[in-house]
Parts: sequence; structure tokens; C-alpha cells
Amino acid sequence: MAEYFCQNVVYYLIMNQNDPKLLPLDLSNIIDDDTEFIPLLSQEDEDNMNQQEIPDILSILPLRNTVLFPGVVIPITVGRDKSINLIKDAYKGDKIIGVVAQKDVATEDPKFEELNKIGTVANVLKMLRMPDGNTTIIIQGKKRFSLGKCVQSEPYIRATVHSFPEKPAAPGDKEFTALVGSLKDIALQIIQQSPNIPSDAAFAIRNIESQTFLINFISSNMNLDVALKQQLLEIADHKIRATRVLEHLTKELQMLELKNQIQSKVRTDIDKQQREYFLNQQLRTIQEELGGTSPDRELVELRERGQKKKWSKEVNELFEKECDRLSRLNPAAAEYSVLINYLELLLDLPWNEFTQDNFDLKLAQKILDKDHYGLEKVKARILEYLAVLKLKRDMKSPIMCLYGPPGVGKTSLGKSIASALGRKYVRMSLGGLRDEAEIRGHRKTYIGAMPGRIIQNIRKSKSSNPVFVLDEIDKLGNDFHGDPSSALLEVLDPEQNHTFYDNYLETDYDLSNVLFIATANSLSRVQPALLDRLEIIEINGYTLEEKVQIATGHLIPKQLEAHGLKKEHVKFSSRLIEYIIDRYTRESGVRGLEKKLASVIRSIAKSVAMEEEYSAALTEPDINRILGAPLFIHDKVQGNEVAGVVTGLAWTSVGGDILFVEVSLSKGKGKLTVTGNLGEVMKESAVIAISYLKAHASDLNIDPRIFSHWDIHIHVPEGATPKDGPSAGITMLTALASAFTQRKVKNNIAMTGEITLRGKVLPVGGIKEKILAAKRAGIKDIFLCEENRKDIEEIKKEYIRDIRFHYVKEMIEVVNKALLKEKVKQPLDLGYSHNGVQTPKKALL
Repeated sequence: MAEYFCQNVVYYLIMNQNDPKLLPLDLSNIIDDDTEFIPLLSQEDEDNMNQQEIPDILSILPLRNTVLFPGVVIPITVGRDKSINLIKDAYKGDKIIGVVAQKDVATEDPKFEELNKIGTVANVLKMLRMPDGNTTIIIQGKKRFSLGKCVQSEPYIRATVHSFPEKPAAPGDKEFTALVGSLKDIALQIIQQSPNIPSDAAFAIRNIESQTFLINFISSNMNLDVALKQQLLEIADHKIRATRVLEHLTKELQMLELKNQIQSKVRTDIDKQQREYFLNQQLRTIQEELGGTSPDRELVELRERGQKKKWSKEVNELFEKECDRLSRLNPAAAEYSVLINYLELLLDLPWNEFTQDNFDLKLAQKILDKDHYGLEKVKARILEYLAVLKLKRDMKSPIMCLYGPPGVGKTSLGKSIASALGRKYVRMSLGGLRDEAEIRGHRKTYIGAMPGRIIQNIRKSKSSNPVFVLDEIDKLGNDFHGDPSSALLEVLDPEQNHTFYDNYLETDYDLSNVLFIATANSLSRVQPALLDRLEIIEINGYTLEEKVQIATGHLIPKQLEAHGLKKEHVKFSSRLIEYIIDRYTRESGVRGLEKKLASVIRSIAKSVAMEEEYSAALTEPDINRILGAPLFIHDKVQGNEVAGVVTGLAWTSVGGDILFVEVSLSKGKGKLTVTGNLGEVMKESAVIAISYLKAHASDLNIDPRIFSHWDIHIHVPEGATPKDGPSAGITMLTALASAFTQRKVKNNIAMTGEITLRGKVLPVGGIKEKILAAKRAGIKDIFLCEENRKDIEEIKKEYIRDIRFHYVKEMIEVVNKALLKEKVKQPLDLGYSHNGVQTPKKALL
């Protein structure tokens, strides 16, 4: 063998790169010209070693941290007094000792019973005195042995030993040869990948010829604990031992590969961070040179702005905390921009910043009257609020809800209120809103998170006491994203909204000084808990006279200005405006009227621009030419020549209307048929009316037998229009009474009211709209419940001076007052006289 190794050369420590006790050897102090070298064990050397006889009694050297395998040379530092005495005696003699690993590495002075039973005969090659005073010996394993009996304990252990039977692989065993080849390949891979093993160690592995010695060499130097190495030493079958070593070596390779991957990844991350740091430093310098704002300067500006804010101590602490966190962040980090946006929001919000309220109540009333005609209730409530605020200064703002049909000025009224108060105006449309996060905001952890729309609008208004209009609160949605109407409970509760919590803001914000005004077309779709927090102010539809005044004073000047015309270019008379309202609109408000007026004024603007001749004083034919044929011809009250036809009053979303209830009788068995696209409530009113009529037939001189011989058909025209509600109850009763008595109904009357089986008339809603519809139809007498008298008193007298109102409490009052004694022409012969005597058959012809 051409290559040799020093007796303590590091090549023998190939696998023990993690054992610090085997590495710190200063070879420069012990290698000189007289140093002896030991060749790698060849197959011939191994065969000669196995043939040598071992003594019957050996001095036993306990090993604490390692196991000696046959053929392997290892350095051992001797520290125990017994061990030093043993080495000195052996070194003076034949230098042959027994080396056995102790069972418990923590035992300082192991006894014979505390040693493993299998050990290795060793030859002491060299004894060295190290610079630190310790004694180091170089030993080489020879053969395995098993311990017998202890013959001596002092000054060191001596015991009888027996040869350990070996079971070598059969010559030419391909499986064993493959195992050894695999061991060699994996060992070479470990040497290549481990930074702590010299690359020259691979040369030693390649030059080991003996298969058994290769197994022992790798077993000795693997990174295993003493117990596992002892198990390998005690395996007699070479093939099994090679398999077990291959398992441990494969695990060692996998662990080394994983460790290298982790180190490589960490090194890459550190390199990337260092690169980003240097680039950011360069970028910062470039920005400063170009006059831009560096991240440090940006943070300073944020803190300077924060010092000027009037926020509370808690908010200031939150702001400073987030600024400190921002200063520690890398400007290139994703969280940096999120934190910047959050701090910008904190600074933009108007913490304790208020506009000065206008306490000139007369001026406020003038502004409200100028912008909106009528609406006295709302104006009075606003002035009351202003008056109390003027006296008390710290009153919590009320939460008002303006409820009424479309186009009556609910939304625009909010803007007028803001102008009258001298406050900022904010409008937030709630129509179709389905996500609770739109109200409360998203948490900052989400990508693209934003504050809720309440906080966004407060930020936009730059005031903590704006007039905040929540438009279309009845059109809030509700799905799996949450219930936004429930989120509004906190916003619209004066006892809670001083600590409104936005998920993005993550701190309380005071909304108690905000004047919230909600608008709704229908209260039935508003959550009851939310409705309980609102101060409901009903805004009814406008009368014809009010619409004329609104058109003259507001709509026409507004459209003239929008189309670049002057007053002299076009003139609308009051009668012409009434014609447009009556023939081209059907609504409670004035939105449709404004569109029609805009169409007329556009036509005039075209004539002016093209220098065409036209008449500034418009007439009805001019309106028909511009707007087309009239869209609506309002029903006029019908005559009383036919029995069983009575005019009722109805409320719709676009205002009031009249409807006719028609009753027809035909021979049959008393079957009731109801048509006209009626809802369940209206059908129930018909059933109640018939039941009442049957129960009080004698009061109206009706023979009860008629009800079982005549079928009843109740119809309400315009079947394409759905109809429902209880207010047609007295109308149906009167129509049925007229049909069964064949008495005429008074001319020009209409009625509305709910009925009960006890004969009571109950109040209904929408009175103002119904009265306006009756006036358009030319009705002179209206029947309604006594409890609706208060609704009539709220209408200006000049609007209803031509109408007589009849207030009733009992259903029989309605029949007696609405029906004449006179019968209709050609009355239907029902087969019975008023006293119950059957009419002769020929009289029916």
C-alpha cells in the first residue's frame, strides 16, 4: 500500500465531524521526522490479525464516549487514574489491552458489572503527553472478545476473555459485495457534502481493500451514540452488520442534505435582505438628491401632523405605537404601505373638529322655506333641534327618518338642513348594500382592506358634526356577507354611537355629534330594532296646488338656468302647469313633473338656438305637440244609475287614486267570486262585508233567503294592477248593500275605511293622497273613519274647501248615509219582496 497515515491523522475521523473531543489535535506538535506511520489495513493484514491468539486474561480499559472496532485506529484521551496506570503498565509490557464501552457514559468509575459484555482487543500504538497535560494514546483494534469473569479490580480491572465468533460472508457473495459498494458510495457522498471533512478523506475510503475493515471503519466513525455503535459491534453476521450500517449511513446522508438545504436557504434569504438593504439605502440617497421624500422624512412629517391633531390620549398612544412600528419596517415590505395608509386615515379623520352651527333661527327658517315648499313638520322639527342646541350647546343629535313616496324631496331636504345649520353635508346611498363590512370596514389583515363607508364619509367631510343622509335605508340587502342593517344599530343609537368601532380603524370614534337623517319609501322593509331607534317623520305627497307652487318657484327657474334660457323665453301659466301635472304625471312627488318641464324647456331652447319663430306663452296644444298625447286620463266619478257600483279611494306608491267596486248578482246557490287581482286582505274584507250584511239583513229590509239563491261576484277593475289592503272594506259593504237592495248610491261620493264583524269602521292610512285623488276625480263627499279626522285637519283648508267629509264609526251609518231611498231604473227582481213574500214567477219576466 503506497499511502500511509499518521497514527492520529484526521482521516480516521471522517464521520465524527460533530464530536469536538476527537477533533482538536495539534498535529504540528506531534509529527516530526521520527513519527511512525501506520498503513491502511489490507486484506492480508486483516487475515493475519484474525489468526492471532488472544490472551486468556486482559487488562480492561473502559471507554466512555466511543466504541473501538477491529482494525480501526483512534486517539483516546486518558483521564482516570486507573486508566492511566493500566496504560503505563501495558505500554511497558506487550501493549495488548481489552477495550470495552461502559453502559452508562455518566459513570465516573465504572465497575466490572457496568461494562458491556462485548469488547475489542487493542494494541497501544503510541502514548503521548499533550501540551495541556493530558495523556493521549493511539490504539488499534484487533479482534472482538466477550468478557468472562473479573479477576482483579485494583489498581485496574482485569478479566478473563473469550473469542467472539464471527460469521463472515461467503466468498463471492454478490449481495454482500453490493452492500459494501453502497456503503462506500454513500460515505463518499457524505465526505463530499460535509464542510467539516477534508476532501482527501475520500482518497482513504477508495483505497480500503478489505470489505470487513470498511464496515468497521465506517461504523467507528459514524455520527451515532455509544449504544448504537455497541449494537453494531455485537452483530456477528457481517452481512447483517453491513445492512444495519447502511441504514444508519443513509439517515446520516439525508440529515446532511436537509441541513445543507436549510443553510443554503438561510444564506440566500440573508443575501437577499442585505441586497435589499443596500438598494434601499441607495434609493433613499437618490430621492434626497432629487428633492423627494425619503421614508425617514415621511415618518417625520407624519409625526409633525400628529402633533397638531386634537385627538384623545388613547388615539395619540395608538398613533405613536404605529409610527414606531413603521420606523422598524423595511419600506419595500408589503406591510409598509398598509401601515402608511392606516396612519394617513388617522391623520385625515376630524378628531374633535367641528363646524360652527348657525343659531340664527329666522335665517335657518328662511333657507328651509326657500328650498322646499310645504313640509312644515320637518321644518318645525329642525328648528326645534336648533333651538334646544342653542340653549344647551351639547345636545345629542336626533336620528330622524323621513318617510314618504319617491320624489317628495326627502334627500334634497338633507342638503337644505345642512345649509340651514351651517354644517357639512354627506350623503350615503344604502340601496342594494349587502355587506356588513361596508358599514364597519374590513380588518387591516385583508388585502385591499378599507374603512367602512361611515368613516370614509366622515373623513371626506373633514368635520365631526356633518349632516349625514342615509338614503334609501329600506333598501338594505341581507346575505351570507352579513346584515348591514344590524351594523347600523350601533350607528343610529345615540346611547352607543359615541363609541362607534370600525374594524379597520380599530379604535372608537365619536358619532354622537353627527346629525343622521335617514330616508325611506316603505317602513315595512326596515328592521324593527332599527326602526325603534329612528324618529319617524312622514312626508305625504304634494297637493296639486303645492305642485304648481313648487314648479313655479323652483323647478322652472332651475331648468331655465340648466338650459341657458331666461324668463322671457318661455312662460308657464298656472293652468298650464296644472294640465301637465294632471295629464302627464301620476306621482306623489315632483320628480316626473321636473322631467316633463325639462322636455318642454329643451324644445324651446332648440327653437331659440335655431332662431325659429315660436310663442313664449305656451298653450295646451303646444304641450301636446312637445310631450305627445296625454298619458293619463284620470277616472271621473261615475253616475248612480247602476246598483252595486261604489267609488273607493286607494293609496299607491306614486300617490292616491280612485277605484270602483262592482257587485253583480246571478241565479245560483250563494257562491262568492272575487276578481280584479286582489290580495288576501282585500278578499277577507269582502267576506267580512257579506257576513255583516247577512247578520243585519233585517235592518236593510233584505230577505235572508236571497243569499242562498243568488251568486255574488265582486270585481275591482284594472285587473292587471295588484290590489290589497283593508281600506276598501266600507266600499265593498256599500256596493253589496246597493246590489241586494237595488237602491241608488249618492252621486259624487267616495269612501275609505276598514270594517270588522262587529260593525265598526277602523282608520286607514294614506289619507292625504286619497283626498287628492278624490279631488282630481271631482268627488264632493267623502266617507271615512272618525279617527281619521286628525289627518284631514293637517291639510290646508284652501286645498279641501270644496269637499265635504262624513266621519263615521259604525258600518250601518255608511249604508244609511250613502244609499238613497230611490231604487235604480229597471231594478233586478231578486224573487222576494222587502217583506219576504216571493214574487210571482210572471213578474220576473
